[in-house]
Amino acid sequence: MNDAGAVVGSGTAGAYFRAKLQFEIDVMDVADAAPGSFVLVDTRRQSSWDHGHIPGAVHLPTAEIPARVGALIPAGNSVVVYSWGPGCNGSTFAALAFAELGYPVREMIGGIEYWVRNGLPVETADGIVVRHFDALVTAHQPEA
Repeated sequence: MNDAGAVVGSGTAGAYFRAKLQFEIDVMDVADAAPGSFVLVDTRRQSSWDHGHIPGAVHLPTAEIPARVGALIPAGNSVVVYSWGPGCNGSTFAALAFAELGYPVREMIGGIEYWVRNGLPVETADGIVVRHFDALVTAHQPEA
């Protein structure tokens, strides 16, 4: 046991982390996923979406999920949600909303912040842009 009383190894802590990994996905795994394997949902407010979002994402702010999801995402489709980044739990609230509606859902850890920091494309009103990657964050270093 550790100081918090959790069993280390294959017990409680191991079960927790195995379960956690079933509901999270890394930004690079999202970027490398086969097209159509899930619906990517940006859960941020309109102004954030307008500032820039992942190309191909559906915009569905968390508060609007119960009212609008049926018209945008057919039941049973796998969903991946994202928000700003590690300092924001908006995607966790969105994932909960999708889960409570019966959708298979995962949360993209790192949010759009780590998407951008990995040098992945962002769509804005001016088109698709790629900003400089953060070499401390990613081994993925796009061609210049």
